[in-house]
Amino acid sequence: MKWNRIVPAALVGGIAMWLASYVLHGMVMAATYAKYPEVFTQKSTNAFHFLAIECLIALPATILFARTRSAWAPGIPGGLTFGFWVGALSFFAQFFHPLVIEGFPYYLGWCWGGINLIVSLVLGAVLGSILRRA
Repeated sequence: MKWNRIVPAALVGGIAMWLASYVLHGMVMAATYAKYPEVFTQKSTNAFHFLAIECLIALPATILFARTRSAWAPGIPGGLTFGFWVGALSFFAQFFHPLVIEGFPYYLGWCWGGINLIVSLVLGAVLGSILRRA
């Protein structure tokens, strides 16, 4: 495993995930979140904390993708397949929120599962384009 390829791919993947999450959560879902002030505060936070977390999420995914690269199709299609399975794995984890956060609507579990799937597909596409098959 070549760390000089893994780390930059994870950083680019994390940035792509961060941007996709911003568009989906910050723009597409913003009006929905505003309907639930008892669940979601509208206080500003440092956006770079989210970037750091996305990069930390992308790093193990990048390592897994690199270690199993030969199992996936070449290029972006292989990355999308990988991203789909990573997203599918995390999809149903979003259904804990309605169970443990008071006032969290059940349908948002579906929305967040879908958002996770899309963000994982973005990560997979980036990794598939950067990390070539040997």
